[in-house]
Amino acid sequence: MQQAKWNIGQLVHHKLFGYRGVVYDVDPEFMLTDEWYENIARSRPPKDEPWYRVLVDNELQETYVAQQNLEPATDLSPITNPLLDACFSAFENGRYIRTRNS
Repeated sequence: MQQAKWNIGQLVHHKLFGYRGVVYDVDPEFMLTDEWYENIARSRPPKDEPWYRVLVDNELQETYVAQQNLEPATDLSPITNPLLDACFSAFENGRYIRTRNS
């Protein structure tokens, strides 16, 4: 099993779709259904590598993204997403700090 490259609270950029977001959870490997994978993961990224739950900047959504499709964000300014406060308590030095009880 491969080590996760991205950390919770880290700002990332999606290589294929161009959006920016923040990682709020990491799965060591793909954890959703085969049906989801067949319908959504069109580039067929590996299931046996880490997958990330990402809050998307300027959207009301989150995404589930394979490690190979993410890279570090170059814009390290805060993002806007209504779910941020449920996951993080602060933003410092270009990264989010996790809420204590999460």
